[in-house]
Amino acid sequence: MRIRHWMRAVRWYLRELTGEAEYDRHCDRHRRHHPLAPVPTRREYQVLRTRNQEARTHSRCC
Repeated sequence: MRIRHWMRAVRWYLRELTGEAEYDRHCDRHRRHHPLAPVPTRREYQVLRTRNQEARTHSRCC
């Protein structure tokens, strides 16, 4: 039982670290708010996310 718990924790950590969980959360929100629109692919999401971050340069420290 402890091994299963440890493995879930490691999986959660790696998904958060790599951004995979963020994409999943985005897809869930997208489906909820835009049920008829197609969900963007992971690549499309990354492009949109990067453009958004670059447009908001005032929020970054460097």
